[in-house]
Amino acid sequence: MDKVAIFVDVQNVYYTVRQAYKRNFDYNEFWAEATAGREVVKAIAYAIDRGDRKQQEFQNILRAIGFEVKLKPYIQRSDGSAKGDWDVGITLDAIEYAEQVDVIVLVSGDGDFALLVDKIRQVHGKVAEVYGVPQLTANSLMSAANEFKPIDERLLLS
Repeated sequence: MDKVAIFVDVQNVYYTVRQAYKRNFDYNEFWAEATAGREVVKAIAYAIDRGDRKQQEFQNILRAIGFEVKLKPYIQRSDGSAKGDWDVGITLDAIEYAEQVDVIVLVSGDGDFALLVDKIRQVHGKVAEVYGVPQLTANSLMSAANEFKPIDERLLLS
């Protein structure tokens, strides 16, 4: 049985799925697919904390599914822009767990992760699966993965 570590860029998935399909990602269906026949060593969902009750309920659902939820505060800059991405945190955790598993699953369309996926495959010799919305996932990330799994109808809430 392969050992797997799963890393979900919650903000990226939320916005790309909403933009492409005007629906929500089905985390339960994703979990069932990504973990089938595998031993889960680690599963982390990276989110931004705005202190909102609805978000807290969503985070509790993720925990109930099996994810550790890592939160970073939402930062509104004086110029009106916002800060709150987890790229470095996801990268560090994926590299840390790469030695303990056979497969790394990354859920994001962010092209910045292409370097991470390359490293996981080439340096650590692990299988890297990437889930993303096809039309909103960087080509470099799709190319870097052993397998790109599209987020489509099968992984959306009705």
